[in-house]
Amino acid sequence: MTENVVPLFRDPPMVPETAGAVAGDDCPATEPVRVPVRVRWGRAVAGAVRHDRTRTAGRAVVRHTAYVVGGGRIVVRRAWDGRTGARYERMLRAAEVTGNPEVAAEWEERLHRFRAERHRRRMDLLRSPVDAAKGAAVGTGMGIGTLVALGVVLAIANENVGDVVTPLMAVIEFIRLLITIVQVVWGPLLSVAPLLALLALWAVGGKQQAAPAWTLPAASRSDAGAPITPSIVVTALRDLGIAPLRAAIKEMGDAGAGMLGPIRIAGCGVEVDATLPSGVSTAEIQGRRRKLAENLSRHEHEVFITIPQAARTVRLWIADSGALDEPIGPSPLVTDGTLTADYKRGKAPWGQDLRGDAAELGLFQRMLLITGMSNQGKTAALRALALWLALDPKVEFRIADLKGVGDWGMFDGIATTLIQGPTDDHVIDATEMIEGGVQEMNRRIQAPPGTDFPPLVLLVDEAQVAFMCPAQDDKKNPYGGSKATSRYFMACRKIHNQGRAVNVVLWQGTQDPTNENLPKLVREGAHTRASLALGTESQARMALGDKAVDGGAAPNLLRPGLDKGTLVVASDGITIPAGQASITVRTHYISTDQAAEIADRIRARRDGVTTLHVIDQTEDRDPLADIATVIGDTPRTLTQEVLKRLTALSESAYGKWSFTDLTQALDGTGAEPYKSDGRMVISRDRITRALTNRDDDTGSASATG
Repeated sequence: MTENVVPLFRDPPMVPETAGAVAGDDCPATEPVRVPVRVRWGRAVAGAVRHDRTRTAGRAVVRHTAYVVGGGRIVVRRAWDGRTGARYERMLRAAEVTGNPEVAAEWEERLHRFRAERHRRRMDLLRSPVDAAKGAAVGTGMGIGTLVALGVVLAIANENVGDVVTPLMAVIEFIRLLITIVQVVWGPLLSVAPLLALLALWAVGGKQQAAPAWTLPAASRSDAGAPITPSIVVTALRDLGIAPLRAAIKEMGDAGAGMLGPIRIAGCGVEVDATLPSGVSTAEIQGRRRKLAENLSRHEHEVFITIPQAARTVRLWIADSGALDEPIGPSPLVTDGTLTADYKRGKAPWGQDLRGDAAELGLFQRMLLITGMSNQGKTAALRALALWLALDPKVEFRIADLKGVGDWGMFDGIATTLIQGPTDDHVIDATEMIEGGVQEMNRRIQAPPGTDFPPLVLLVDEAQVAFMCPAQDDKKNPYGGSKATSRYFMACRKIHNQGRAVNVVLWQGTQDPTNENLPKLVREGAHTRASLALGTESQARMALGDKAVDGGAAPNLLRPGLDKGTLVVASDGITIPAGQASITVRTHYISTDQAAEIADRIRARRDGVTTLHVIDQTEDRDPLADIATVIGDTPRTLTQEVLKRLTALSESAYGKWSFTDLTQALDGTGAEPYKSDGRMVISRDRITRALTNRDDDTGSASATG
């Protein structure tokens, strides 16, 4: 039993079998026979196709073939556009799609002029044969006459009558030579002409990259960092997967270029406005930011989409590849030792916007809220504003740092109150600090109209710790939470409601905003809202508000860790391009050591500010010692100022004190209040002497006992 097998490349391998195994078990086994084994050559071929060199060769064949086909299509289109009014009709449709009737009318007029001129040329062409025949007859006659005249001159000169036809015969011989040359060249030229035509089409297609993207070489396919051109932007919009947009661009005569405004250099990138055709909303473009960035050969964080004033328009800011990963320069607070601040008229140098312009924030009578994920630069951004404003000696700071790791330690000697720590006791102190601010606000409101009040900034960093604090006071009122009995929440609301009018403002920094750790009424009360990187769009709406997010603000698209210090800001205190609801700012980073150096300059501008620190909530108060603490190094302090500082020191102990209570506390100590320049004051020296005498008396009593 045998089988004929035709090998594909070589003879298939043979394996020995017994005859019985082939013919049947009844057949005696005599000698081995060789049976062919079929090899799966298809898998081998498929493996060869998967080889890199095979794929590269295949792509090259397809690419160069597509160049020829695409080049032919381009040449035909150019010829058709040159002979017909197709170009004008496309531009006319594009203007109609984009809603520009003036431009449409202009292109329609150009089309009419083109058709009129084409008709005139065709009429001239109909008359051209007759004119050409007349011209040829006249030219031939004049040419022959000229040659004969030249021959006569030669004949006279040479005294030979035969020279009369010599010029004419020379021309005839030249024509015969040309005919001979054409006969020799014509055949090979006909053979080579198709090849030359294909080569020309291939060159046109290759220049225009008229081939599928997957067939192009890697260097040609990678456009990372390529300059942004109108064709790149239009192609990126066309390929977003929005059917009405793709169809409208296809119908436009200019291939969509009419959608775009001028491409402007803007900082470390470019900016361009794109007018969308009817049926395409700006929200659809915003929702495809990542795909648009990839179509532009950029990362998602390198493309920002905002909504300008013009209807149906999106503004694209496209960064140079990798530009946003480069740090910006140092803060003017670090480089300029002579820098000053003006609370009312000045603006804090905070950083740079995406266009590379200085981003300066006005702080006059504005509540401030900065939020973001942990370790993204929130404290540094908030501290930079405080350091600048502290250069104005008129501004008083009361600071509660509920993280307590020393980020605000340099404000010792600058702030009148400095609370540092994350415990419930620190939250209680911070709450009483804000409530003290409320009392100061109420005092100012009751002052005569027109009174000028010095600015008071109540600053709470890590405010979410206060909102989430479970501690309660003696009346079971919670310090945290967002109820009507929540002390911290209600104090913040009161400051937000009326503090601005009397120069009492509240600045807060929080992490990962939620309705629990940043209540809606508190976040809505801030005039300036800024956000670093966040996790979700819902958090972005909490941080900046719906209007800013709907207008293109997207802090949730910032890259945690990579975009440290980059803020999306919604505020009327910073210059925002017309029509936009927010601006992205890359803040200057000021390290803790640099902040300490700036703080030294600030202290030099201020006159001996005494900073009150956290006091244990459970300890007994010593009024005389507390009065000495709040007076500090000032020789004489107004009794009204002493009462205010005592309230800030301990709301529970001194919040209800009046001038009478203060006088009774000092009665018999020798440090009683007295008049100086018509106002009641307390002397530092007298308080110090009273403390010394008391300590001496206490020591003597102990020794006697």
